[in-house]
Parts: sequence; C-alpha cells; structure tokens
Amino acid sequence: MMKQIIINKKYHEKKLNKIILENLPNMNYPTFCKLLRKKDIKVNGKRINKDILVYEKDKIEIYLPKELEDIKIELNKMYEDENILIIDKPSNIEVTGINSLTEIISKQYTDYEFKPQPCHRIDRNTTGLVIFAKNKEALEILLEKFKKHEIEKHYLALVYGIPTKREERVEAYLFKDNKKSQVYISDTFKKGYQKIITKYTVLEKRKNNTALLDVEIETGRTHQIRAHLAHMGYPIIGDGKYGKNDINRRFGKKYQMLCSYRLKFNFVTESGILEYLTGKEVKKNVTI
Repeated sequence: MMKQIIINKKYHEKKLNKIILENLPNMNYPTFCKLLRKKDIKVNGKRINKDILVYEKDKIEIYLPKELEDIKIELNKMYEDENILIIDKPSNIEVTGINSLTEIISKQYTDYEFKPQPCHRIDRNTTGLVIFAKNKEALEILLEKFKKHEIEKHYLALVYGIPTKREERVEAYLFKDNKKSQVYISDTFKKGYQKIITKYTVLEKRKNNTALLDVEIETGRTHQIRAHLAHMGYPIIGDGKYGKNDINRRFGKKYQMLCSYRLKFNFVTESGILEYLTGKEVKKNVTI
C-alpha cells in the first residue's frame, strides 16, 4: 500500500521523519528507519535512504508494510454508557498496538480528551468481548476488579477430544517464552513458571470426537486457555500454535475456535462510580 503526502507551508524545510511521523499515526521511528534502509520512501519520484529536508510542494510517497495498512472495521458495540464500552472484537486484529482495536476506537472518539483504553486483552485471532474504560477513574477501578477476580470472563471453545469429567477446575504452571511468543505448561512448579487456574464445563459432546466447552479463567496469562487445554489433551480446533495441524486441516479451520462470549460483573468490594454494574452480565450470541 502506498501513502502520498504533498508538502505544504507548515512543513517547508522540515526533516522527513517529522512529517511522516506526524501524518501517519501508526508509524514509529524504528519503522521509519527501516523503510529508509529498504528505500521504500520516494521524494519527488526518487528513492531515498536518508532523513532529508523537504520543501513546499515536494511529493512524498511511502510504501507501507502490510501491518501498517489501515484496517477498516465496523465496531460492534455490545454495551456502552458514560464510563465503559464493550466491543465484540473480530479475528485478525490485536487489542493494542499498531492498527489495533484500541487505535481504531481512538479515531472514532476524537472528541474525548480521554481515549477509551482496554482493561484486558484477548489474542489476535480470538474473537469476542473486550471491555474499554472511557475515563481514568473507570480504568483504575476495572483493572483492580480484574486483579481481584471480580469480573467473570467466559469463553466458548471447540476442542478435539471429549473430557471425561463434565466440569473441572485445573491448576497448573505456565512459562512465557517472549522470544518465541509461546508459552509452556507444567503440572508441577518450576523456576520461572506462574500458577494458572482454568475451569471448564462441557456444554455439548459432538460427533467427530469434538466437544464445546465453557471455559473460565481465574488467572489471565498469555495464551492460557489455548495452551492449557492442549496440555490437558483437548487442543482447540484451528489453533495453529498449540493445536494439531492435521486436525485443523481436517476441519478446515485456520483460526482457533475460541470466543470470549460472556462477561459478568461480580463486584464485592468498593466499586465507586461503577457500582451500578454490580451483577450485570453482557453475553454474545455465538455459534461455534
């Protein structure tokens, strides 16, 4: 994708990086430098690899990598009031970062001094409900509520294999390898591992050795549901990282069949301006 900027009087005789960074909000300085090295920036039709001065009426062309292309999605608001916003996130988009759900929401709330901020995250290709705070006080309260486990998060997961128990609460330990962007599960404590608790209930036993589970996590670790279920012998269908490729191909699924479908506010401690949410439940109707 190519972006074009025509220099006006405001940017006459200014550095190229200043102009690009101010006009492309998804861009950061390291990415700008990378584009220069690859000669993916043209000024007046000539490819450049230096941070030069530009002048009025100059034409800049920037060839953007795919991750910086504008993503256009229609926000599916499941609930909103003056303090919070709950969005049904589609697949193939991060909650935070470049071209993220948070950035898209910020662009639609330009009149707000405080741009809505997420109170928790779900994986890029996990769909479903994400809570955003619309002011600082609400953000602080919700972060504390998640920390105290006073907000229930329920997921639907389609797994390969049928659990022998109808419901179970399972404790284990998780290690996050940041370099590989992957986590590992152990049934016993090891140095560097953090405790995780995952609860599941079998909602349906289906044909082809599959089951639909309601999953609730008491600890919100990276990839916890996906890795923990796989470790227990019930990989999520479509999960390319923790699942099984032959099973994913058999069912024709490229993304994990995992959806954040129900949130419940179980406030038992002081809730300040969010007291009215106590007992409230937001649920997405979804078929997996």
